[in-house]
This record gives sequence, C-alpha cells and structure tokens, in this order.
Amino acid sequence: MSVPDVKKYLRSEAMPTLFCTGCGHGILLHCLLIAIDELKKDYDNMVFVSGIGCAAWIPSPHMAADTLHTTHGRPIAYATGVKAYRPDLDVVVVSGDGDIVSIGGNHLIHAARRNTDITVIMANNKVYGMTGGQQASTTPHGCITLTTPQGNPERDFDTCRLVLGADAGFVARETVAAPRNLIKVIKAALTHEGFAFVETVSTCVTHFGKMNGMPSPEAMIANLKEKSVRGTGTDLLTKPLEDGRFYTGIFTSGAG
Repeated sequence: MSVPDVKKYLRSEAMPTLFCTGCGHGILLHCLLIAIDELKKDYDNMVFVSGIGCAAWIPSPHMAADTLHTTHGRPIAYATGVKAYRPDLDVVVVSGDGDIVSIGGNHLIHAARRNTDITVIMANNKVYGMTGGQQASTTPHGCITLTTPQGNPERDFDTCRLVLGADAGFVARETVAAPRNLIKVIKAALTHEGFAFVETVSTCVTHFGKMNGMPSPEAMIANLKEKSVRGTGTDLLTKPLEDGRFYTGIFTSGAG
C-alpha cells in the first residue's frame, strides 16, 4: 500500500513534533492526515478543535489548517458553537481522554445525545500525560500512576460504551498498533452524517508504559496488540472482557 505524502498538511516550522519518543499521538496524527488525503477532503473547509493536554497538540501547532486550541475539557463545546454558526464546515475535535471524558464528559454525552454533526477523535493514553502522569478516568484498574503508586483502586470508564449509551450514531475504537485499521475507521467517521466518535488507544511510554512494565515503545505496541480483541457493538455491551483486554472495531454506524 502506497502511503501519501502528507507534508502539505503540516506546518514545517512545527516539525519535528512536540511528542515524546514512542508517543502514539504522532501515529494518530499521520493516520488522520492520510484519511483526509484519501477522502480528498477540502482542507480549507475543515476546522480542528482541541483542548489542553498532549493530544491537544495534534491539530495545533502541527496541522496547517484552521484550529481552535481551547480551554481544558471544552473542545466539544467550542466545536458545537462553530458548527452552529457555520454548518457548512467540517468540524473535527482531536484531543485526549483527560480532556474529552474526564474533564469534558458532560459535553461528550450531550453532543452524542443531540447528534451534533461533528467528529470527535479521542486519543486515549490512559493517563494525564502533560501534567506528569496522574490517574485519569480511563486508567485501568490496578495500574500504577503518579497518584496511584500502589495501583489504581477504581474501575476505568469504557468510553465507547458511555457514548453508545448516549445514542451516538457512530462509535468506534482502534489502536495506534493497527494504523491501517485506524485510517479506515477515521475515514468512516469523517464521512458519517451526524455525531461520530472514535476512541484511539495510544501509547505513553513516558508516564504510563515505564510505570507499568512497558519501558519501550515496542513493548507498548506489543501490549496493545495482545490486549485488543475485534468485536461488535453487541460484544461491547454484553460480553465484558477481563485481564485488561478491550474490544476494537466499529460498534455502530447507523443514524444517531
């Protein structure tokens, strides 16, 4: 498979990226740009919105597009405003799990409930990376973080189940360990009419991997491949997995 040259979508002055070595957010950025290129989307008609955190750096400063870098937990609220004022624009939120579901969970469920015509791509690295590695609502049970040195005593959110419960029309999950599948999922989300949500399980070697027995990017990618299981929306809702495994796939793609 030939890979398109996506340099035309990037700000050269922002390269190399701001991400740590081994961060999966660079893979997500590349997959998003390939999806845009393959769909032949009008880049000038797209607006990218992010909040605060490592994943919020994916659109800004890297992408040579119209971007809104907003306050923590509020990118979906800003994106809703953009879409309400300019319904002709393609509005895409790209931000992290701390931003979208931990701080901004209310905006997420109500945008899904309203079937707001935006695409939300959440990079889930299972931790608050930018501020030093604190526990997030997506940190798996038992995992070590800066604020849970003896292991996280709480259950983590399954964000896809949450958004399905809010009646979202498109819900999917993929990992950065499967970039070809991730590109296909992002393309499907970008062409969905109505609210679309994509959870991308990403790697944070610096603040998650090293504290949980995965000290290298290769170890984290191998772990994602081991823990991810292809499944359907029915599987997600009725057949819970154990041992830290999780379902990937498109769980629903009907009307919201």
